[in-house]
Parts: sequence; C-alpha cells; structure tokens
Amino acid sequence: MDRAPGFSVRLKLTLSYAGFLMLAGFLMLTAAWLTGRPGHSPDFLLRYVPDALISTLGALVPGNRAFLLRAYAPAAAIALAFLLVFGLAGGWILAGRMLAPLIRITDATRTATTGSLSHRIHLPGRRDEFRELADAFDAMLAQLETHIAEQQRFAANASHELRTPLSITQTLLDVARSDPNRDTGALIDRLRVINTRAIELTEALLLLSRADQRSFTRQRVDLSLVAEEATETLLPFAEKRGLTIETSGDVTSTIGSHALLLQMTTNLVHNAIVHNLPEQGAVWVTTSGRPDAAVLTVENTGETLAPELVSTLVEPFQRGTERIRSDHAGVGLGLAIVKSITRAHDGTLTLTPRPHGGLLVTVQLPAAPSTDG
Repeated sequence: MDRAPGFSVRLKLTLSYAGFLMLAGFLMLTAAWLTGRPGHSPDFLLRYVPDALISTLGALVPGNRAFLLRAYAPAAAIALAFLLVFGLAGGWILAGRMLAPLIRITDATRTATTGSLSHRIHLPGRRDEFRELADAFDAMLAQLETHIAEQQRFAANASHELRTPLSITQTLLDVARSDPNRDTGALIDRLRVINTRAIELTEALLLLSRADQRSFTRQRVDLSLVAEEATETLLPFAEKRGLTIETSGDVTSTIGSHALLLQMTTNLVHNAIVHNLPEQGAVWVTTSGRPDAAVLTVENTGETLAPELVSTLVEPFQRGTERIRSDHAGVGLGLAIVKSITRAHDGTLTLTPRPHGGLLVTVQLPAAPSTDG
C-alpha cells in the first residue's frame, strides 16, 4: 500500500521527549514565578504545587524575590533553550538505542523479501517485547525455509515421477512404429499399466494438494467406523499376501472430512500390508478416545527399521530402503498424504520403529465436542 511520506518513529520519539522536557521546565519555572509574586502565601503554593517541587524550589529561589522577578524572564528563556537542546539531543540518542532492535528486524525482513531465508536476527539481551518479536520472526523464517525446501524437493520428485511413465510410453510407441510386426496386444497391455500408474500419481497429487489447502467440509467422524471400512476393503489383499488384520477400539469421534480420513486410514493399512513379512505377518488397527484427542494406531510386523530412515518416510516419494516397483507399491505418496491430511485436521503423526521389526504409526486428532446435554 502506497502511503505519503511522514516523520520517522525516531524523530517522533525525539520530539515527544523534548516536548515533555519543555513542558516540565515550563511548569517548574511557572511555579518559581508564582512563588516570587507578592501577595501569594505559602497556602497558595501548597494548594497547586506538590511538596517535592516546593522543597526543590525553596533551594533554588533566592531570598530576594525582587531580584528573582527582574531576572526571571532571561533566566527562564535560557533554561527553556537548554532543555530544548538537551531534550532533542538526548531524545535522539535514546530513541536510536530503543529502536535499534526494530531496525535489525526491519533489515532482516528486507533480506527475506529478496528470497534469502537463511538469515536470522538472533537479537541479544534479556527478553522484552522486541526480543519476543525477533524470536518469533526467526521461528517464522525457519518454518518458511523448511517449507520451501520441502516444496522444492516435492516439485523435483513429482516432475521425475511424472516424466518416467511419459518417457516409457514414448519409448514403447517409438519401438512400435519402427517394428510394425510387433505384437500390439502386449504393447497395449503395457501402455495400460503405465497409464494407470500415471493416473494414480496424478490423483494422489491432487489429493495431497486438496489436503494442504484444507478445502473440505468438516463433520463428525467416528474413527472406529473408518478403520473398519478401510480394513474390510483391504482384507482380500492382506489375505492374498498371507497376512492377518486385527481391528479393535471403541467409538472415537473427531471433526473432519470423512473421505480424507478414510483415505488416510486406507493409506496406513495399505502401507502396513505392503511393507510386511512375506508370510505370517500381522497388522493391528486400533482406535481409542481421550478427553481431548482421538487416536488411531496402525502397527505391523516387518523388517527392522532404523530410526533415521523412519523419520524420512513421510517425505514424498520415499518408499522405505529402496524405490520399490511392484504392482502394489503405490506411487510414493502414501505417508506424505497421511501427513498432509493429519496436519489439515490439526493433528499429529508419529512413526516409531518396532523393536522386533515393523512400524507403529500413531495419528492423534482433536476429539469431537461431547454431545451430552
């Protein structure tokens, strides 16, 4: 917004400080003049002037009041001129010292607007209003830097993932053109698989964007019913891989999007099935309610995972220890979507490696308000 130029804050503080000193000096000199006027008794002084000022004036006012009256005007002018110069100089210095932290914050803001988010203020000294503002600004810069870095990695990975099926499709079409006698049935089946995977990736990206934008209608959702729906859908897939799924828990209500929460739970259960033991593995889906939180946990057996690896699984296009390419491996956005949906519902996502192998995923969402009464 364009605004007309005006006085700086430092100049305003300087003028305010000097004006206050001038006013205080004027009142003191006026009180001294009133003290020297004939016909004014101490009762008049006591009525209008504080006791502390009376004591000060008693030490300053000469015994000869006629001399005071003759010398009052030039002395008052000199005193007021001194107070004006002193107020302006002292106010300018004090205002500069007081506003120095604000200047550092302003400089950091200008640096951030150029795209450099690595700069930090690191304002020294004890905690005050300026220190709290600087610390909050540093925290905001750190979050922005992290968020932008994540977005850049996501854009790069998404571009790579989308380019891969297109490149394969282009190669297959080139081969088919150069070899007219090639079996078109196999080519069509291969193109169908590649196209299906590209569609799944595009839909996953759209779902991730929708969750990040929080553009959904909120309603009361029972996580226990969502968990049952997700496990029933994936039960044939689990049985085909020789796994068992156990679901337990009481009514656990939260506020959010039923479709997104179902997608979140489905992704977690699907991930637990895919990254499991080849045979005789197990998946446990549990819901529990607390006074202030609704908790969903999905636990599975599997290979032993290092903690440093687990911390990266929620990043887009991360598929465990290697980029698995199978019919059910997904597109590498499963846990990233879970993280976005959880964050969109003001919840927290925690991934913990199990001591004997596998993963424990805990989603904690705000509990729905009680309907009692």
